[in-house]
Amino acid sequence: MATMKAVRIHEYGAPEVLKYEDAPRPEPGPGEVLIRVHAAGVNPVDWKVRAGYAKDRLKYAMPFIPGWDVSGVVESTGSGATRLKKGDEVYSRPDISRDGSYAEYIVVKESEVALKPKSIDHVHAAAIPLAALTAWQALFDAGKLSAGQTVLIHGAAGGVGSFAVQFAKLKGARVIGTASKKNHEFLRSLGADETIDYNTTKFEDVVRDVDVVLDTITGETADRSWQVIKKGGIYVSILMPPSQEKAAAHGVRCAHTFVQPSVEQLNEIAKLVDSGKLKLTIEKVFPLAEARAAQESNAIGHTRGKIVLRVV
Repeated sequence: MATMKAVRIHEYGAPEVLKYEDAPRPEPGPGEVLIRVHAAGVNPVDWKVRAGYAKDRLKYAMPFIPGWDVSGVVESTGSGATRLKKGDEVYSRPDISRDGSYAEYIVVKESEVALKPKSIDHVHAAAIPLAALTAWQALFDAGKLSAGQTVLIHGAAGGVGSFAVQFAKLKGARVIGTASKKNHEFLRSLGADETIDYNTTKFEDVVRDVDVVLDTITGETADRSWQVIKKGGIYVSILMPPSQEKAAAHGVRCAHTFVQPSVEQLNEIAKLVDSGKLKLTIEKVFPLAEARAAQESNAIGHTRGKIVLRVV
């Protein structure tokens, strides 16, 4: 059996359970493509899965490979996969219930794979799918954000937040972002109209009547958010499902977004990148063998943009 280098988990636990080792190289089945991974994005879901936070909902056969952001080149295709061909440069947010992208190769359903933006390298492309799709789906599919509305984005300098600021601004919305003071200039460069330092200012003291709140933090931030939303507005969480009762008590709506693969949305996002309308921010790049350090860095929080693993 052909093998590859991969980072695998044999049991849930601390970062030490990540093992860089030889693993069986997968083969594409019907409707699937085999991608030679060039880079893999690192996201909070990666270390949360590793730690076992999702084990009641996601049943993985051990050992398994984490990582659900990938950019690479199609190596081969399975039967019935006709849209893509060997040599195509692609990116994807693969099915989170299957082995991920911390590896030299990954098998992905063709229906989840899009051609990557032509104007950027694989490291930058790998930073896009999961975070950008989350922001897109939270703002537009769930939040129905439209031109002229106002959105408050919590954690605006992070992976999802930095995409959300730009998508909202491109839509014609007024954008307010919460972040530490050191990230305010960065947020303004992305298009934020107003920035709030959560260390010194309570956002509920200065924000009123927003149409949409996008919350990437939850906890007490969620509880404080209800009062700043205008009647009929909406609170969207990408983490914990919000309380329908609390929303109703404040005369607002609420929604929870768990990112789904979407080739159509990835195609639209690629157009924005290639036209120069979307900025990509990479804070750190680690080699695949240092996935543990990459996850530890991501888990600290306060990442500006994204962390990426370079595989090739």
